[in-house]
Amino acid sequence: MQLTYYTDYSLRVLMYLAIHRGRIANISEIAQRYRISRNHLVKVVHGLAQGGFIKSHRGKGGGIELAGEPAEINIGEVVRYTEGPLQPVECFDARRNRCVIANVCGLADVIQEACDNFLATLDRYSLADLVRRRERLSKLLMAPDLH
Repeated sequence: MQLTYYTDYSLRVLMYLAIHRGRIANISEIAQRYRISRNHLVKVVHGLAQGGFIKSHRGKGGGIELAGEPAEINIGEVVRYTEGPLQPVECFDARRNRCVIANVCGLADVIQEACDNFLATLDRYSLADLVRRRERLSKLLMAPDLH
């Protein structure tokens, strides 16, 4: 199973904000630290704010911060929000399914079980779990070669 860049970047933004808890960050700073497109992050940050995972502050001195404690932000919830329904095979989408064996094939059940287990694993972790090595993560993100 592969997550979209949108989800990957969403998790990175949340991790960055958790690492730098207590201060307002901005999109350009995060894009520079991770070496990813600022334009992509604008969309990601907007989505995270709409989902209630972060707070966005406009104007001079504005930026973004976590909307809650890292321990309260569940990774499974973030992935469900950013990915939407996981539909890794055609037969998961009843409207677009054209598979001629879908009604008797066992693949959908196996894939559904795998997706359920994947999400159940993510549900066991919070953002706080991802940033346990906060000092080391912070040092890597502040490394001079990232400027």
